[in-house]
Amino acid sequence: MTKNFDVVIAGGGLIGGAIALELALAGLRVAIYEQGDPGRESSWAGAGILSPAPESPATIPLLPLGKASMALYPDFVFRVEEISGQDVGFRAKGTLEALFSRDAARELSTHVALYHGWGLQAEAISADDARELEPALSPELEAAVLRPDEASVDNRCLTHAVLEAARKSGVEIYAHREVQGIWREKQRCAGLLLKNEKVSAAWTIIAAGSFSANIAGVNTYAPVRPAKGQMISLRAGQTKIERVLWSDKIYLVPRNDGRILAGATVEYVGFDKNVTAGGVEKILSGALELAPNLANARVEETWAGLRPDSPDHLPILGPTDIDGLLIATGHFRSGILLTPITAQLIREWITQQSVSTDWDRFSPLRFVEARKETTA
Repeated sequence: MTKNFDVVIAGGGLIGGAIALELALAGLRVAIYEQGDPGRESSWAGAGILSPAPESPATIPLLPLGKASMALYPDFVFRVEEISGQDVGFRAKGTLEALFSRDAARELSTHVALYHGWGLQAEAISADDARELEPALSPELEAAVLRPDEASVDNRCLTHAVLEAARKSGVEIYAHREVQGIWREKQRCAGLLLKNEKVSAAWTIIAAGSFSANIAGVNTYAPVRPAKGQMISLRAGQTKIERVLWSDKIYLVPRNDGRILAGATVEYVGFDKNVTAGGVEKILSGALELAPNLANARVEETWAGLRPDSPDHLPILGPTDIDGLLIATGHFRSGILLTPITAQLIREWITQQSVSTDWDRFSPLRFVEARKETTA
């Protein structure tokens, strides 16, 4: 028998779970189909940094979306914790960006001017003031930028809590059920195709991260590829860090339980999730340059995850030219940050056919049009 829902979602990570929760709270019957264990791919592997600041010129178009999502985060966390009964490790303590170059004074003014130009809070502080705030910082530090409005979240706890909140809100979650393709009837998407089953729905959402492009019928709209990131968890004893620490080589993210996460590499090696000697060396050397006392920390865990990267490094969000088919993938290094706004926009489109934040720049149709131009 064919199962029937209002909405069916391919992908049981943080974004798929958050979309499902939003839609369930809006009164819709929602199901998630996940090829593995829900929440164990990119959502599980990240660091949970919440910063709308662009990491590169390519991601500047993300700024309005990132700021909108950051503004939603406190309420999002409150709702998820209230429904799930679980703590998600939200830390609104800011980020300290460390500068080591001899030209740090000029770098500092450039950085601060950029952040202010983007409408983001940033404060130039001396090396001494930075070490006053974070004594673990290196004595080689020349200056720093304090970004007070930024935060972090324990993404593993958040993902678990979101999926639990979704379940409690009536979402049906099916694990180890690989989606093979979309069920298409002419110019309409009627649901999902599994190995020996069809799942019918008025709306179909592809939120399968790096695996989205493997779903038959989706690659045209979501040509994502995996960007591997290796990570290390340290247990540092007497070395305490309160804020996210950031340098041009590394980031360090403290957790409420005392761990410090260090990461992360960006490697295009397909679906390989092996932790490598070179990756570990790169992370640890950057971590020790930033906070030398971590040399005595215990390496508690190493892992690698696969971020979904699009050709232009921007998310793929919104409706396609197939009625009923929406895409929510390609978030690259901003998936945790962009979860609340992604879920809200998808819910708005399905329930209202309009959105409160402009998402045209991230339309799946940009790749269809690009392909037409190259073949013309």
